[in-house]
Amino acid sequence: MATSKVSLKLLIDTKGNKVLFAEAGKDFVDFLFNLLSLPVGTVIRLLTKHSMVGALGNLYDSVETLSETYLQPNQSKDAILKPKAPVTASNVPLLLSDVESVSGKKFYMCQSFHRNVADDPHAICPHCNEYMNSKITYIARKFAEEGSSEELGGYVKGVVTYMVMDDLVVKPMSTISSIALLQKFSVKEVGALEERVVDLGMDEGLKLLKASLQSKAVLTSVFLGNIGA
Repeated sequence: MATSKVSLKLLIDTKGNKVLFAEAGKDFVDFLFNLLSLPVGTVIRLLTKHSMVGALGNLYDSVETLSETYLQPNQSKDAILKPKAPVTASNVPLLLSDVESVSGKKFYMCQSFHRNVADDPHAICPHCNEYMNSKITYIARKFAEEGSSEELGGYVKGVVTYMVMDDLVVKPMSTISSIALLQKFSVKEVGALEERVVDLGMDEGLKLLKASLQSKAVLTSVFLGNIGA
């Protein structure tokens, strides 16, 4: 079952006011990986078109104001402005809680149930030439036990702790890699390091999505800085 908050532990260089990396579990890594599968239209809608960098916001606004008269009969504005997220995305919490998944999409067959499926009830079956207007239900993959669902769902395994860098590089956590990173960032004063547990909710999820499009210091921007409204 999806939760509204995801926790992760940050290692912060207080002198440089920078997040070196985060220790994260499966839930946060699934969230990050899922950002790559979001349709562009969904990303724009989540961030709101007025805060988008470049012209994508204008493109979104053009579709929004275009009359339905100019669209093909089997197309709708919602298909562009509110595209269906992948089924996996619907199992990831945070900013995806208000995004429809493909499991909510409507499919149709002809009354003879030939082996053809359409998303338009006005489509004609190539076998019997009848309208394909018999509604059928798409069933997403589910697991019998809730515990198994948490482990098997999403993208990565849950028995591993992951290291997420400030620029969102993700790798399995290890003591050796942690030490190597301290050397890479020239951290000489261990006393300047601070561990901080933070929660990622809807607001932080949206900030992270926005920061990932604008910066390579994503975790620092979200948890230590201000990337704007």
